[in-house]
Order: sequence, then structure tokens, then C-alpha cells
Amino acid sequence: MIAGVWRPPQRIRHDLPDGQWPDEATARASRWFSPVQLGPLTLEQRTWVPAMVPWRATEEGEVTPEVLGWYERFARGRPGAIVVEATGIRDVPSGPLLRIGHDRFVPGLRELVAVVHEASEGHTRLLVQLIDFLRIRRRPEPAKFFRRFLVLRDAHRAAVPEAKDDAAVREALLAMPPERWAELLDERELEALRFGERERVTDTHLPHVRELPRVLPGLFADAARRAREAGFHGVELHYAHAYTMASFLSRRNTRDDGYGGSVEGRLRLPLEVFARVRAEVGDDYCVGCRFLAHEVIEGGSDVDDAMSFGERFAAAGMDFLSLSRGGKFEDAKPPKVGWAAYPYTGPSGYECMPTVHSDERGPFGRNVEAVARIRGAVRAAGHGTPVVVAGGICSFGQAEAILERGEADLVAAARQTLADPDWFRKVQLGRGHEVRRCKLTNYCEALDQKHAQVTCQLWDREGLDEPDVRLSHDGKRRLVAPRWRE
Repeated sequence: MIAGVWRPPQRIRHDLPDGQWPDEATARASRWFSPVQLGPLTLEQRTWVPAMVPWRATEEGEVTPEVLGWYERFARGRPGAIVVEATGIRDVPSGPLLRIGHDRFVPGLRELVAVVHEASEGHTRLLVQLIDFLRIRRRPEPAKFFRRFLVLRDAHRAAVPEAKDDAAVREALLAMPPERWAELLDERELEALRFGERERVTDTHLPHVRELPRVLPGLFADAARRAREAGFHGVELHYAHAYTMASFLSRRNTRDDGYGGSVEGRLRLPLEVFARVRAEVGDDYCVGCRFLAHEVIEGGSDVDDAMSFGERFAAAGMDFLSLSRGGKFEDAKPPKVGWAAYPYTGPSGYECMPTVHSDERGPFGRNVEAVARIRGAVRAAGHGTPVVVAGGICSFGQAEAILERGEADLVAAARQTLADPDWFRKVQLGRGHEVRRCKLTNYCEALDQKHAQVTCQLWDREGLDEPDVRLSHDGKRRLVAPRWRE
């Protein structure tokens, strides 16, 4: 597990839930393996692989053979839908994350679509998650912060009246003990020192942040057009976690330009983005979004907010609503010097990816109750928009019970699918006892935090003698799961 990541103080170890694996006839008659309609798009089953970032693209955001291998492996399990990782809508450097911010990315993405179609034999529908994010700097060395990044104020100069010029002020501040820094620096300056500088949607003194409502609808619409040109069956607008659109929805969004404050103000840009995307791709193309059932941070949005969001998104004509939880910068742990803050290291991050070491509630399905309330609000408003639930779901019994109770319409699994990409197929064929079960220790999350190629430790325990095993950059881990021979 990751050092320095928040865990519930109780640290009760929970056993994995009984798989309640069905025989083949029962599986084929189940709700989980029944078709569902997402607007114009039909899925053969209600199994869903949510977006996971595997850190396999080039530094320029291009598709690589490693990216193709990752999605090909998931496609062989024939889930109803796979959502491709958060894919940047801007044509700006963003490390080894996929991008869709220019037409030059379309050929590589088109190849990705073709690989999934072939590997799933046409059974799996492929969507791409579209994301925007604001700038975040790595945590600096104190010397670099005081000498280069800190914008000096009169209060800083007054603290060292003996300093003859600003350069001397900076050196004097640097020489002070850390407890004095906490007294002299304001909240944002301390954050920039201890976490790395991070832009917020409320930083309207910055022209590019002030202009986000004018710029983002077009960027998302252009990205959605490229997704359709590449052959994706739909797009998922990323309105969740620590990123730009989620920050507009948050109660912590206090913008006073009509794009913050009230629920109506916070919904304004997300609805404008969707309207522009819909106008670009048409009514015959699947468009939905992922947003948070609860931010799980002080002053953040809660389930009541999410119920309002769900009703408005459904009324606007979104084809599906996918719900996650937490994953915010506001309660993240300070990163190491030279690293960027990671929004899954605090209590809200734990709620997004709980482990087997948990509190009394356990790690399994912690988001289900909130999602059920959101779905209920959507239905009460007269909308049949399908709702996707995720979070600690790793057995047929869990998934089928959620659907039977009407708490969601589709059930997603990230970490369990990572552990065994064939598990949907195994369960459907009545061979659930062969499922390689995720241990929920978050080995994969530790790699994600380091921006290392994401793998599963369970992959390294079998099939090592296969002739075509591909290894991670460090040569220590398999890049894809072992082959399942039906």
C-alpha cells in the first residue's frame, strides 16, 4: 500500500464478499448480463469498465502499442462498455496521458477503436472520457520557492527590515525556521510551498481562468467531434474528482460571474458544455457524464447537490450518468519534494478507492446508497436516464443485488477488472470460480500516484513462462494480465 495515504483509523480488515458465482443459465438470465439502452447506443450487457489511467501514452499524448495492448486485454473480456482513460481536450503537454485536442490524434485513436472491436469480436462498446484540468506545479525545494516562485508582499519585506533589497528579503525568509514560514506566508503561499502551486476555477484574476466559460464549450465540442470521427461509440464528459468541471460544480465554487455560488450558477457551465457537445455530434451519438455523488471534503458538494445535478443533466438530455465519489485535492496529503499533489491521498481519496482495511462500513459498495438516492431523484423527475454505479464492487452477487433493488442501471468495476479482465466472461460462462479476485490493497493506485505504468501484482503470479510476456519499463512487472484459455 502507499506510504502516507490516509486510511480509516479503525483499520478493520474485511474479507472479500462471497462471489455468489452463478451457473451459465443463471448468468445469462441475470439483470447484469441483460441489454441496456444509453440513448441511441445499445449495450449487450450492464457491465462497465470505468476510465483508468495506465500511463502508457507518449509524452505527446499519442497512442502507443502499450496503450493498444491495455485496451485489447480488457476487450477480450467482452464487457458491455469500456470507457477509455481521461483524455485531454487541450493541445498542451500533459505527460503520458492520451490527448484528443488536435486532429493529429485521431488516427491513433481510430486504431484503438479498431483493436477493441476486433478483440471483443464486436461485443463491447467503446467510449472515451474527455477531461480538462488546470495547472498544478510539483512541490518545490524551499530554496526554489523563495528565490523564484514567491511573489513578495509588503508583509514579507516588513518581517526583515534589515534586508536592503528584494533578493536579500528572499534569502532572509529562506533562512527562517519552517514555523516562521507558517506565520508569514498566507494560505495560498503555504500551499504553494508545501504542495506545489495549484490553480482553481475561482482564480478569476487570472485571464485564462476567467475565460474558462467562454473557452471550454468549444474545446469539449471539438474533442467530441474527433471522438466520433475516430469511431468511438460515445463520450463521457469528465465532471468528477479534482478537475476543472467538477470544480465548477463544487459548493466551493464562489465565482461571482454567474458561473458559481448557487446550484444554478454551478450547473451553468457543465450544461453549456453539454449543449455545445450535443450540437456538435448530434442526437444520434451517445453523450453522458461522470460526476460525484459526494465530494467528501469540508464545504464541498453532498448528495443533495448531486441529486440536483442528476435531475438537470437528465432533463438536458444526457444519455447516461456515471457516479463516483471523492478524490479531491483539498484534503490530499503533502507530496514529496519534486512530486505533484495526488488527489487520492486524503479521506476523499479513500472514499473513491477504499481498501480492505476500512471502518465498520467496509470498502464494498460505499457509493451505492448515495447513487440510489440520485437515481431516485432522476426517476421522480420523470427521466429514465441510465445510472452507473462504481466503487468496491467485485462480485456477481453485489452487482446483481444492486440491479435487483433498482439502485442503479449499470454496475462498473475498475480494480476487479484490472485484476482479471476476463472476469465478466468467466461469470457469464458459469465459471466464476476461475475469477482472479482483486485484493483491494491498491497496489495499482501506488503505481498511479508515481505516474508509473499501472499493473496488478496478481498478474505476476502466473503465466510467466508465456513466450510473449511484455514487461513494464522497470522490467519487473507484466504489462497486461495473463492470457485466459477458455
